[in-house]
Amino acid sequence: MKKFLPILLLAFVSLFIYSCDNDDNVVADGNTYSKMRDVNVTLNSSNNYGYVEPLSINSTDVVLVYRRDVAQNNGWQLIPKTYYLSGGRELDYNFLFNSQQVEIYVDGIDPSTLSSAEAGTYLNNQIFRIVLVPASAGKNTNTVDTNDYNAVIKYYGLDDSKVPVTKAN
Repeated sequence: MKKFLPILLLAFVSLFIYSCDNDDNVVADGNTYSKMRDVNVTLNSSNNYGYVEPLSINSTDVVLVYRRDVAQNNGWQLIPKTYYLSGGRELDYNFLFNSQQVEIYVDGIDPSTLSSAEAGTYLNNQIFRIVLVPASAGKNTNTVDTNDYNAVIKYYGLDDSKVPVTKAN
């Protein structure tokens, strides 16, 4: 009996150690993906004022896209976002995604009509942060305010100090 108790205790502890594995970076096909990545892109007529980043995520996963807003002390602004320009014009940042890609683009006005100062602010060297959020079909998505970038990274335990950067142009 004295030999059986330590073996039983070891088996019990091993079960808890194994069950505490938090391997939530794995997608359905067994590949891992970065939960966040930055892209630095200039939106112009040669890329139709848009950018496509390839992805490989589950169909139930969610993609959030933020734009670095230098006017707001380099804060992250969730898109879609509308900027109101002079003369009653508006510029919209938007994105579409599926399990293979995310497309970031501008619309609202003809971007070629922007002044050089406006193009410098809204089109040239734009940094977008793509946040891949693992989800399940039944998960309650109302538990975090996605408008608050800091709340998102805290809720999902993401480390934004190690975000890879892709220079698109």
